[in-house]
Amino acid sequence: MVDDAQLSQYFEDVNGSERIDEALLRCPFLTEDVVLRLFAAAMGWQYLAEVPVQAVPPEFIESVPPTYAQHHFLIGVKTEALSSHSASGDSPPPQDDGELTVVLSKPLDVTALDNVSKMTGLSVRPALATRAVITSVIDVAYEQRSSVIEEVAEELDAQNLDRLADEVSASDDLLDVVNRPPVIRLVNDILFRALQLRASDIHVHPFETRIQIRYRVDGIMYDVLSLNRNVLPLIISRIKVMAGMDIAERRMPQDGRCSVRLGQREVDLRISTVPTSYGERAVLRVLDKSSGVFILEELGLWKEDLKVVDSLLDRSHGVIFVTGPTGSGKSTSLYACLNRLDSSEKNVITIEDPIEYQLGGISQIQVANKKGMTFATALRHVLRQDPDVIMVGEVRDVETARMAIQSSLTGHLVFSTLHTNDSAGAISRLLDLGVEPYLVSSSLIAVIAQRLVRRICEDCRVENHASPNDLRALGIDEADIKDAVFYEGKGCEKCFHTGYRGRTGIYELMQITDEIQELIYTRESAGKIKRLALDRGMQTLRMDGARKVLKGVTTVAEVLRVTQADLA
Repeated sequence: MVDDAQLSQYFEDVNGSERIDEALLRCPFLTEDVVLRLFAAAMGWQYLAEVPVQAVPPEFIESVPPTYAQHHFLIGVKTEALSSHSASGDSPPPQDDGELTVVLSKPLDVTALDNVSKMTGLSVRPALATRAVITSVIDVAYEQRSSVIEEVAEELDAQNLDRLADEVSASDDLLDVVNRPPVIRLVNDILFRALQLRASDIHVHPFETRIQIRYRVDGIMYDVLSLNRNVLPLIISRIKVMAGMDIAERRMPQDGRCSVRLGQREVDLRISTVPTSYGERAVLRVLDKSSGVFILEELGLWKEDLKVVDSLLDRSHGVIFVTGPTGSGKSTSLYACLNRLDSSEKNVITIEDPIEYQLGGISQIQVANKKGMTFATALRHVLRQDPDVIMVGEVRDVETARMAIQSSLTGHLVFSTLHTNDSAGAISRLLDLGVEPYLVSSSLIAVIAQRLVRRICEDCRVENHASPNDLRALGIDEADIKDAVFYEGKGCEKCFHTGYRGRTGIYELMQITDEIQELIYTRESAGKIKRLALDRGMQTLRMDGARKVLKGVTTVAEVLRVTQADLA
């Protein structure tokens, strides 16, 4: 409870220098929720504990700039949609199709109310909600607006490109497109649309007569927009300005990075440009910070494999390799493993190129080859930092491989990645690099091979039949499918008519037993090592994929797309 004397003293200090609602909202003795509920009760308004996003009308999104809504912490909703969302205990307001309820966080901000009424051309009714509630609705509501890429592209084509070249400058928020030059609005909308579609990469691909904008969504490339080739220099210049690159340099590849905001979401972009015969090509890797780091349970590991991984993380020394092609989720798996460790009890250091996500309590080192800071050099110095756990982003040469393995032999748990097709292939790769067999056999404790498969969209999933040929290719016997139900996605708005939404991992987890150590020591082939592991119960990538097909997680076609046939 607030003490009367405290409140009186607070208002004496304020001394009438600010509006009473703002003064109360800043009062350290009262929470925002309490103040707004008091105002709602006193003025007979609704107080909303939550605001339904679907109740935000298109007229508000089209008429009120997102920056205005963000600055004043307000959102407009249909009055008739609020009857079930009142938290004030009052009876719901009368329905009025021509009225807009403006949800405010400052009760006496009448100027903002009047401005929204003028912008929308509607009569307005006030309601109250906290800043956090309003901000979350603003972000989602403006994200759901239809993209205006095509309109801006047409506007660009119709204008003087020489004049527009001088207007390329930096911008902060992707939602802030009001009064921006067309080239900035176009690039912002391309980025905005990529985030809507959950794209991991954006490609600006020049051809002889056009520019193709392509997105990689859930590992698959999609053509989304074709533009006039004349705007290529403008788009590339805008991208270079954002990434801090040299606009004048067009004959050499360049790399850069930047951050952009989408409302309250922070998104990192890693940008690469290269010269081609038809002009510069750009690829932007999208890293959404708001998605955070996955935990092991979210990766798609079965319970028995999860127990094995947990036991490996408890080991005091040894090397664990995660293998797979580029884009198979190796870094995500390593981050999940590191996130599982208790960094308050262990000294965990990573060496990465680049650092994709910041991990709390962990020291992360960025490789800089141009300055001589290679994986091997960094690892040599990290060993003097008294580490318990080391993560090396990638083993690319024999020097790094030897040092990683020798680090494990001196009492460190080491994680790293290799580009091989399966788990047994990692052993052959290490031996081919020139690492001695006795070092590999004595230090390696596990190899995890992985791939990513697209998940069937839950909103449009329907039963389907799998062909006998596909099932045989997948290694599923008739006995396994007597009661099994197969699914596919029909395609809907939520999955953008692909039938898939999101991805999950399929895994091949090979523990290095004494028998496998013997085979490594005698330089046996990867095929022989894999057969022994299969005899001891290891599940291959395709077997794990088949289990996920039978569970209705993914489709037969997806597993066949990303895996190879198992050994006969």
